[in-house]
Amino acid sequence: MRPYFFFPLVFAISAQEIPTTLKDQQSLAVTIYNSNLALIKDQREVKLPKGLCQLAFQEVSAQIIPETAILRNLTSPKDFWIAEQNFDFDLLTPEKLLEKYVGEAVEVISVKPRANGEGQTEIRERATVLATNSGAVLQFADRIETSIPGRIVFPKVPGNLRARPTLVMNLNSGADRAQKLELSYLTGGLFWKADYAANLSADEKAMDISGWVTLTNQSGAAYPNAVLQLVAGDVNIVVPQPAPEARKMAFDGLATVSGAAPQMREENLFEYHLYTLDRPTTLKENQTKQVALLSAANVPVRKEYLLRGQSYYYSGSYGDLGDKLKIGVFVGFDNKESASLGKPLPKGVVRVYKEDSKGGAQFVGEDSIDHTPKNEAVRLKLGDAFDVTARRKQTSFKKLPASGKNNNVYESAYEIEIKNAKNEAVTVTVLEPMPGDWEILEKSHGFVKETSRTAKFLVNVPAAGSSVLKYRVKVMW
Repeated sequence: MRPYFFFPLVFAISAQEIPTTLKDQQSLAVTIYNSNLALIKDQREVKLPKGLCQLAFQEVSAQIIPETAILRNLTSPKDFWIAEQNFDFDLLTPEKLLEKYVGEAVEVISVKPRANGEGQTEIRERATVLATNSGAVLQFADRIETSIPGRIVFPKVPGNLRARPTLVMNLNSGADRAQKLELSYLTGGLFWKADYAANLSADEKAMDISGWVTLTNQSGAAYPNAVLQLVAGDVNIVVPQPAPEARKMAFDGLATVSGAAPQMREENLFEYHLYTLDRPTTLKENQTKQVALLSAANVPVRKEYLLRGQSYYYSGSYGDLGDKLKIGVFVGFDNKESASLGKPLPKGVVRVYKEDSKGGAQFVGEDSIDHTPKNEAVRLKLGDAFDVTARRKQTSFKKLPASGKNNNVYESAYEIEIKNAKNEAVTVTVLEPMPGDWEILEKSHGFVKETSRTAKFLVNVPAAGSSVLKYRVKVMW
């Protein structure tokens, strides 16, 4: 049985550090989740000596979650084991380098004019770095300086500073040869979102839709020629990773809404959906890029005008309830194969466009959707109608005696005038949310009880005309 507690001493005395960089990389796979989390699988071929050594796995993500790192030997797993691993994220900068030399001697080179006024001469002095708090303090042989009079020359880079984030593993190799190693780990700083662009037809009865995936890399590392996969769904995470700060990004390959592109392959994964890009791609550090997700043409859509009331209308006397009320405009479609879709739609923003009289695509509104499985309906609010307005008023109200278990019993009547300035007739859906138990006593239009507390009226309004919805209701609670 190997005594584990002796490993740090053995490695500190005799272990040889073997560096590996992206030059050794054989393959790379990146799986990104919706929750600012990604799984990295980095395969490299590294020449390891037999026995104990330190492997410095360089150019890993700066936001790696170290406790998730797993190193596998795919070539010579026999007698291969890891005793300890450390994530070195103290990166080399001029400030850090000077800080590490507090109490140590450095050489300061300054330039001064020659006495004869011809040219300049270099002066080299040794100094001890006393402190770096809010500026450098240097002690020379004859004085103390609080600013650096020239450039500093350091004898070497301290071993605890790294140029790039590095995972250092103390391990034992069973063979002296080149070996294929795979490092898997979770990291923050990589995330994706779906965006959709939809073009409405001239008659607003169909649309073409394309979906794009926007990838953002703020993890502090680059991922060249990676197999890219995306997981759509709400994966549970015990400790959510903090969202990265907004900063200036490099944009690469941002998409337009026209033209067809290869779509990402989709498959089920547990209770989620996995999307795989059909080609390797490079995610540069501090970069945002887009890749095609899906596309569909001639998807049937439904246009809806909606006026929604409020439940407080029915418990008091209000009279005028508003003039020129906004009427929402919605478009809906079915995510079915029969409607030219039938694909899982990751959550994201759907932006809708329509061509003007000259053929130019104009933006007409956007809405967000949640993860939407196939065979579900999608409904988007694009804005409020300009030419279709409403006026609502309460024409009567009275409180009735208590009845049975109901202490609050009210009877009230309403009149909703809907005006249409368009050159075509429209149908407006009026949703009236009613509290408690309710009963429609009189009505000018038919209605359906959409839910236990909602009455739904459909009001046809002629072109350049108006219609009036009237009803009387008794509510009890």
